[in-house]
Amino acid sequence: MRLDKFLKVSRLIKRRTLAKDAAESEKILVNDKIAKPSKDLQIGDIITIEFGNKIVKVKVLSFDVSPKKADASNLYEFILEQKKELA
Repeated sequence: MRLDKFLKVSRLIKRRTLAKDAAESEKILVNDKIAKPSKDLQIGDIITIEFGNKIVKVKVLSFDVSPKKADASNLYEFILEQKKELA
């Protein structure tokens, strides 16, 4: 599944266009490498997302094209969620 689509269906990012913009702005890493929105994900990949004031790291557990809202969090496992330190 494409990175931008996974971020949308897992509800880590609300809209696919926002996921695409974040990836193009180099704010998303897959396995510690800058990822394009079209990156094909595999189960077990580690996604790091840099939001404005925090960093979230998740592990891909499964794919589902249209999960219910309650099941969306079953697609990934949180590894890290921390606030960014201001320099």
